[in-house]
Amino acid sequence: MSASQTSSSDVPTLLVKIFGKDRPGITAGLFDTLAAYSVDVVDIEQVVTRGRMVLCALVTEPPPGLEGDLRATVHSWAESMKMQAEIISGLGDNRPRGLGRSLVTVLGHPLTSEATAAVTARITRTGGNIDRIFRLAKYPVTAVEFAVSGVETEPLRTALAPDAAKLGIDVAVVAAGLYRRAQRLVVMDVDSTLIQDEVIELFAAHAGCEDKVAEVTAAAMRGELDFEQSLHARVALLEGLDASVVDKVRSEVRLTPGARTLIRTLKRLGFQVGVVSGGFTQVTDDLKERLGLDFAHANTLEIVDGRLTGRVTGEIVDRAGKARLLRRFAAEAGVPLSQTVAIGDGANDLDMLNAAGLGVAFNAKPVVREAAHTAVNFPFLDTVLYLLGVTREEVEAADTLDTV
Repeated sequence: MSASQTSSSDVPTLLVKIFGKDRPGITAGLFDTLAAYSVDVVDIEQVVTRGRMVLCALVTEPPPGLEGDLRATVHSWAESMKMQAEIISGLGDNRPRGLGRSLVTVLGHPLTSEATAAVTARITRTGGNIDRIFRLAKYPVTAVEFAVSGVETEPLRTALAPDAAKLGIDVAVVAAGLYRRAQRLVVMDVDSTLIQDEVIELFAAHAGCEDKVAEVTAAAMRGELDFEQSLHARVALLEGLDASVVDKVRSEVRLTPGARTLIRTLKRLGFQVGVVSGGFTQVTDDLKERLGLDFAHANTLEIVDGRLTGRVTGEIVDRAGKARLLRRFAAEAGVPLSQTVAIGDGANDLDMLNAAGLGVAFNAKPVVREAAHTAVNFPFLDTVLYLLGVTREEVEAADTLDTV
């Protein structure tokens, strides 16, 4: 029977369902049994949950006069394996899926039945159909991926965002397709994203001007200063500081939990990774070397005669600058902008988050969470991997490879 005949809606087919305690050889045994009846395989699905298997095989009808014997043989084989069998007659393949293909990733700690009910109900109300459900991880958060058809990605993302905020879960919606595992570029903010610290505050602590720096920062947050003005005002307070403080600050920088795992896994999967920062190259260059990053760009503290001058040199990396750098990195990496992922926490990251194919607000302020494509509100940076469809098993495999 040809492939076109098999997919025809008027070809008789049988849905063979096997369920019971999982054990080695069940799948092979079923198809060995079916092979005696010259049926073709149209579709297969298998799920194992806590040791219980559900195996479904959609096959073409056997030659005339053999269906009864096939049914009896399958039931007999299933009984011998201490499994149950159900066989349903029908026509053709699965019904065509609606237009629009999306992958909805839900993160919860825990993932409650209430949250799951709300998300699935909302998908239904948007006109979407859940085709498959797959658990990506159970640690450190529960991450579940829904394959949805019948609704376009943007309307689905918009519909699910309010539910995520109310239910205390994170929901990411991306278009499905081969690109999901194509080569991609991930670009992160540094302060309070890749690292737990604000680098300017670490320098200010050594200069004894933390309070003054905090005052300037607060003025910028109130909108009294733009980023460039606030940067110059804060850096000016560092004038005269001995350049040896750079090494001290580097040693004080604390990576965000999960940062090494995120970068190591992305690199093992062939992704390119970069950072952009309103901080300073004196720190980002060190991070690039330590973590094996592909790209890094930040402001540069001017040092003359072994002391900080209180000025920065070169092009200022501000909100618009971060988006420009994302585009530049993508061009250098040979990755379409639609294949980029940006991660950040502050308003200074918004242009970059919106320019990327997927913008992720990481433990961000409400205004940033609302504007980004999706948000992660767990303190582990590696949970971003689940939004990209990476499973916990792949993360652990990358860890194993790294120690070999």
